[in-house]
Amino acid sequence: MDQFKQISTFVDVVARGSLSAAARAEGIAPAMIGRRLDALEERLGVKLLQRTTRKIMLTNEGTAFLEDCQRILADLEDAESAVSERSARASGHLLISAPAGFGRQHVAPLLPSFLTEHRDLTLTLNLNDRIADVIGEGIDVAIRIAPLSDSNLVSVKLADNQRVVVAAPAYLRRHGTPQSPDELARHNCLAMSSEGSQRGWTLRQNGKEALFKVGGNMVCNDGEVLHDWALNGRGLAWRSMWEVGAALEAGQLVTVLDKFAAPAPSIYAVFAQRRHLPLRIRALVDFLRHAYAQADYWKAKIPLA
Repeated sequence: MDQFKQISTFVDVVARGSLSAAARAEGIAPAMIGRRLDALEERLGVKLLQRTTRKIMLTNEGTAFLEDCQRILADLEDAESAVSERSARASGHLLISAPAGFGRQHVAPLLPSFLTEHRDLTLTLNLNDRIADVIGEGIDVAIRIAPLSDSNLVSVKLADNQRVVVAAPAYLRRHGTPQSPDELARHNCLAMSSEGSQRGWTLRQNGKEALFKVGGNMVCNDGEVLHDWALNGRGLAWRSMWEVGAALEAGQLVTVLDKFAAPAPSIYAVFAQRRHLPLRIRALVDFLRHAYAQADYWKAKIPLA
């Protein structure tokens, strides 16, 4: 305790410019401040301050020591703040944005348990497949399955993701199982539409990622519809494991072209940069990350790679 008091007194004296100013702030005699500094210098075996009745000056050793002391005191203050915040209760209102499909399956079902843990919180969940304007719309946390491109935002990885080509067993019995991405051209591919055109499928071939143009007689801009069409044996679909995992477990769908699978964007929580992140945001991000990290969660829902 004496050592800490000596260090904090040293930093305070330098900050205030005199022993008397530091003494007044603490409500003690200047002589007490002087004794602490003497004890500190004696313990260290170096002179930290050149002191006169009018001013103080740091020695070279004192300048170097001051920087270390300031950092130590700042770290201590941060540690105390973190402990206080953990003991505090998250409160206020959370505005959350998430992709429609993922939000329905893997955000909305978890939020009642989250509110049970944080009873002073209320929330609004907006499900939409467009990229929401986090800052402009006042969104606290946006769930995204894509890398962050906006430098004004911060992202925290919540979970890995994986995309696979799937089909119903009945479809494969009728049309055969593709053995390479090149064979997709002769299959009915249920593709996602983007501004009126079909999106290609990204797979690996010859050690490199490649975008394969696919075609079929059914196109939609909603992933859940594509999932249902695949379940009904209408064609091949390229979907995320978080969406089709349960159907794979049940044998309603099977994967094809597994050895050509390419890495997929991970699942992130995105929020605006802040000097001090509100406890309500940190609580939600920690809750989701913890939930997705549980082996039983993904085992019951989707076996992520």
